Amino acid sequence: MADNRPLRVAVIGSGPAGIYASDALTKSETDVAIDIYERMPAPFGLIRYGVAPDHPRIKGIIKSLHKVLDKPQIRLFGNVNVGKDVTLDELKNYYDAVIYATGATDDRDLNIPGGEHTIGAGEFVGFYDANPNFEHSWNLDADSVAVIGVGNVGLDVARVLAKTGEELHVTEIPDNVYESLKNNKAKEVHVFGRRGPAQAKFTPLELKELNHSDTIEVVVSPEDIDYDQGSEDARRASKIQDMVCTLLEQYAIADPKGAPHKLYLHFFESPHEVKTDENGNVTALVTERTELTGNGSVKGTGKLTEWPVGAVYRAVGYKSDEQADLPWDSRENVLPNVGGRVLTEGPTADGIAGVPGSADPEAEKRERLPGVYATGWIRRGPVGLIGNTKGDANEAVANLLADHEDGIGFDPEQPELEAVETFLADKGLNYTTWAGWYALDKHERELGEAEGRERKKVREWEEMVKFSRED
Repeated sequence: MADNRPLRVAVIGSGPAGIYASDALTKSETDVAIDIYERMPAPFGLIRYGVAPDHPRIKGIIKSLHKVLDKPQIRLFGNVNVGKDVTLDELKNYYDAVIYATGATDDRDLNIPGGEHTIGAGEFVGFYDANPNFEHSWNLDADSVAVIGVGNVGLDVARVLAKTGEELHVTEIPDNVYESLKNNKAKEVHVFGRRGPAQAKFTPLELKELNHSDTIEVVVSPEDIDYDQGSEDARRASKIQDMVCTLLEQYAIADPKGAPHKLYLHFFESPHEVKTDENGNVTALVTERTELTGNGSVKGTGKLTEWPVGAVYRAVGYKSDEQADLPWDSRENVLPNVGGRVLTEGPTADGIAGVPGSADPEAEKRERLPGVYATGWIRRGPVGLIGNTKGDANEAVANLLADHEDGIGFDPEQPELEAVETFLADKGLNYTTWAGWYALDKHERELGEAEGRERKKVREWEEMVKFSRED
């Protein structure tokens, strides 16, 4: 690389993972110039399209991400799909390295009889977060609904299903989402976990907030408050897990408050079968009762219970999309990597590349793709909270900078900043920019203010592009 120009890095994805990686690059001692590519017209990824609209506290993270994107070393190219609109080989002409931070939005399957009749939680999240890639309206005719999975996504889905449309209308949801939610007929929402309270993946604040709605009564059976030695050890090892258990215990002994909607949190119930009628409509979820084995694990008891429900949502985890022009670990749905350095092949049978603590002794020996890195969920899978991606970003960036010092990376023919703009324009791409986000943000706030709300989201793709242009 010439001494008189900055290190040129393309970051694919403008969610927390991509922005944290960009931030780490700008805080290094290396002179850098970063271009973030985002396939959506608007930035922020998971924060804009994966956080429930009634959680403005979590969306406050946008403020810190905003400060990063305000840095002069960073540019945003939205409405550009890397792998489709532009290829990795094309990017090599303009950058020294590329970091993939594309996250995970697809739902994992539920492999039980009738599992194909369940609804992916990510699909519902995409709907109520006004992602234009998902449904415009939603059928909410079922008066009793099941949600499988005891993580925060499952809790978000259950809470939105249990609330009224009027409660959610004060948030940033657009009209199409409100029109569906105001006709929601659900009176009972049942959340099912295979293991016990000590293994639940909720965060305490999310769990506590369930009780803030006057329309929701949280119900936990005292029979589901059970711990073995492994569970007690888990509580002692984690203050957060202990708080979750304490909150569930409080729900189990609370007096009824007479709220019209019941949200049941069931533990020790493993999904066994989804039953449907002759037209494929869901009629029931069958679960098998489980019991603790002593080490925090559970085993089936053979006792089956049939829960009459009209819809079953599965919140059993997300998975990332395979990336064009790159190797893929189809077992874990991640880019094969070590320390964020992408490899030319997937993991060995002994472990998973890129996952800290992996037992893959051959990972370091496998061939790397020079100049290609991964961070966030596409690196390690959809685990951890938003802040956990910072560690991934720091490690990937440290390795990128070390490789750069060693002369490892691309050899771009046109590293000049203006060359990329010319390239995108010549392709006829109607890309959006960071200045364009300011324009869209202003428009959404004005839409919200007209209705006494902080913001009203623009859902339609072309409308987002229209209001993001710098004309």
